[in-house]
Amino acid sequence: MFNLVVLTGRLTADPELKTTTNGISVTSFSIAVSRPYRSGEERQADFINIVAWRQTAEFITKYFKKGNLIGIEGSIQTRRYQDKNGNNRTVFEVVANNVQFVESKRDSGATTASEPASFSNADASDFADLGDATDDDLPF
Repeated sequence: MFNLVVLTGRLTADPELKTTTNGISVTSFSIAVSRPYRSGEERQADFINIVAWRQTAEFITKYFKKGNLIGIEGSIQTRRYQDKNGNNRTVFEVVANNVQFVESKRDSGATTASEPASFSNADASDFADLGDATDDDLPF
């Protein structure tokens, strides 16, 4: 039997690192995953709850923020509990085993002063004029 989930979606809020009473790192957050749609239809998304533990939780809270695209591999887990009114509830969530960056910093809109100049974030003063250089003069 398999319980494998692979998702790509955008974080709906900044993930927050918490610690259990035993000192184990954990974070819970949700991602918005777009559904396929047809021309003329309104786009729809599913909001999926994710939980990550230990180093995975620390990695997510350090490097991911609201709106970032994230790739998640994990498994579905169910939890049952009683709410404050005594009603039985079941929660479905994905336990993240592996996460990945799906877009570059540049694609996510983040630009820092240490980021090298590129076409998208540079002005003319960031580039040197090669003058009358020929292909033989170029270092590559």
